Amino acid sequence: MSEKTLTGKGKEKAHWIGNPLGKRLYTLKEAAKYMGRSDHSMRELMWSHEIPVVKGENARKVYFDIVDLDNYITQNKSFYH
Repeated sequence: MSEKTLTGKGKEKAHWIGNPLGKRLYTLKEAAKYMGRSDHSMRELMWSHEIPVVKGENARKVYFDIVDLDNYITQNKSFYH
């Protein structure tokens, strides 16, 4: 299932293509698996404010928005030198 949204200058961008869970908010463990990282490295991205989180019902539970995860990947792409 893909959901399409309009982005700048009328370009169509499909969100959640390749989203194995078919949902928008991921737990820390799910986000780590999606990103190919360890739980601890996801916590480090959260603590360093490199990726924002959505706080759950209690202050200890956090969720990661798949859009933010995809944006992080896009912003950190580079060519290998």
